[in-house]
Amino acid sequence: MLQVIQAFGLTSNSRKDLAPAVDDVSFEAPAGRVTALLGDPGAGKTTALRLMLELQQGRGITYFRGRPLHRIGHPSREVGVLLGDVPGHPGRTVRGHLRMLCAAAGVSARRADEILEVVGLVSLCDERLGTLSRGMDRRLGLACALLPDPHTLVLDEPAHGLSARESNWLYGMLRAHAAQGGTVLVTTPDPKEAARTADRVVTLERGNVVADQEAAEFARTRLRPRVAVRSPHAARLAAVLTKEARTAHRSVEVVLESGNRLSVYGSTCADVGETAFRHGVLVLKLADEVGDMGPGAGTTPPQEPQPERPDSGPQDATTTSPETVNEATPDAATTDEATDDKSATQPMPTPPDTTPPATDSEASTDHKPTDSHNRPAEAPTDQPRPPSRSLETLPSLPPPISVHPAPSPLRPLRYELRRATGIGTGFVTCAIVLVVSALTAVVLARIGHTPQARLFAAWPQQLPLPPAALGAGLLGALAFGDEFRYPALAADRGTVPRRLGLLTAKLLVAAATALALAVLTVGCDIEVLYLIYGRELAQVPGDWLSLSASWLGLMVGCAWAGVLAAGVFRSTTAGLAAVLAVPIVVVPLVQTVVEGSSVRTAAGLPMRMRQVFLLQWPFGGERYLEAVARVVAQPVGSALTLSLSALLCAYLFTNLRSRVR
Repeated sequence: MLQVIQAFGLTSNSRKDLAPAVDDVSFEAPAGRVTALLGDPGAGKTTALRLMLELQQGRGITYFRGRPLHRIGHPSREVGVLLGDVPGHPGRTVRGHLRMLCAAAGVSARRADEILEVVGLVSLCDERLGTLSRGMDRRLGLACALLPDPHTLVLDEPAHGLSARESNWLYGMLRAHAAQGGTVLVTTPDPKEAARTADRVVTLERGNVVADQEAAEFARTRLRPRVAVRSPHAARLAAVLTKEARTAHRSVEVVLESGNRLSVYGSTCADVGETAFRHGVLVLKLADEVGDMGPGAGTTPPQEPQPERPDSGPQDATTTSPETVNEATPDAATTDEATDDKSATQPMPTPPDTTPPATDSEASTDHKPTDSHNRPAEAPTDQPRPPSRSLETLPSLPPPISVHPAPSPLRPLRYELRRATGIGTGFVTCAIVLVVSALTAVVLARIGHTPQARLFAAWPQQLPLPPAALGAGLLGALAFGDEFRYPALAADRGTVPRRLGLLTAKLLVAAATALALAVLTVGCDIEVLYLIYGRELAQVPGDWLSLSASWLGLMVGCAWAGVLAAGVFRSTTAGLAAVLAVPIVVVPLVQTVVEGSSVRTAAGLPMRMRQVFLLQWPFGGERYLEAVARVVAQPVGSALTLSLSALLCAYLFTNLRSRVR
């Protein structure tokens, strides 16, 4: 069998004198199987996953079908990841989030609708991510993982906080993915859940692997066996069993469950059945079980009532494997819940120390004689399986993507456009900038003594930057700031994939947004000044061409500074602070250097440029070069150019450093 996931020597970096959270963890997860990484909170499960996915610095290496993740061109197409809650902006819609990920993965936007139908979120496609319940968030997380049709699924406690119905559906989807030849690796703190849902269990304790077992062996050696009893006289039988155990000096624990259920630890079906027979206690069920995988494991969806039958025959003395345990579960869950628990008609949260029983499809197929012949071919019949399900009863998966499209330079651009337009933050920011700029221009015109150019830009002498430039810088900072705050692309190496294609797309979109905002700001300011004060204040200056070039350069420069600074410092606040630092810190430094006695002026620059460029540029290109030179020669222009150069070098440095490790 092909070993799809191979982890070797995973070791996290320790802090000070503390032991590493994960120390020399090695295990394998084969194809067509569900592998559970089991451990108590703090055992190192999540850290191990992050080391495997190269989201955290450490030692060791993990191979996915023979290749480490950083050697895979498109990791999201190989590994579907869900760590914690869905890392999406709370203001984005469900469909918008999936369509954005479709653009990032290079698949058709129709794939989002296919996934929504499979996971049952079609009716919630226009809901915001911040309004989803826990169960719907888990469904969306699984949809994001399945979107690029990956071969491997890596999920961190996917069923945490889910109801019994949601847990059954989720593990059914994972089982269906494994049945089609995929690999599934999940983490869980519940040993009973691991034994019931996984084929192989890798146990972690204090960052070390203490056991790597098949599920049947794990259930036999590491879970507590018990005798499950159901009787209309459960309290009387419990008292009798306790009395006889005390008399015989045997270590037997009797736990009276809800309704007519009883759990006996430290005894056998034969002993319990003999005691019940001698005391004339009617027994409706008597079965060996492991852990808490029987009737007390939770509630089931409404089912057709089945006739009760005395379970005192040979069929009741089941083995302790998870497969046979779950075959006994639906019978008890159906009859018991139909008679004793009216709440079985609706899903209820699963307590932390219990696990959900079988679903409707489980109850309808567990007792079919053909069930044992419909197992997936990928796993041997002697290996433990989850609740008995044939391939026909497993949940349907989205259709596979037969051929992935070749990488396209427009893919990052499509992603960035959907990211920027999928929420209203950008539109609200632009609207606020236009309103503030118009009010500022009106106030400046009322006060007077403001040059025409500054009046159109709504740029008071007392402010380092106009409102429009600050808005452009904020939009640029959000381009990378949102990526780090809501890391939707975590599967593509690191919190944000540091690829030049993504950086180029963000710079292009930020520049286009800044140019549009610059034109709209000046247009709105001129229109407002004309409406309030007349034509006198709305006249365009004669040197409008050079002023327009300076204004557009300032807006684009601020937007790019925000993008680069947020990408380097991984924060929207840091990006906006870098924009403000240009006029407050960098400009005074540049002026100090330029005005020093040892620095000559740049007088006669246009003439020397003509001498350098002897040939005439087509369409008068030398004039545009002169205009650019004049903009750069200004203190603000030179400071902004210097800042952008430094930020770009820092971004490239971090990009190269992340690639070489």
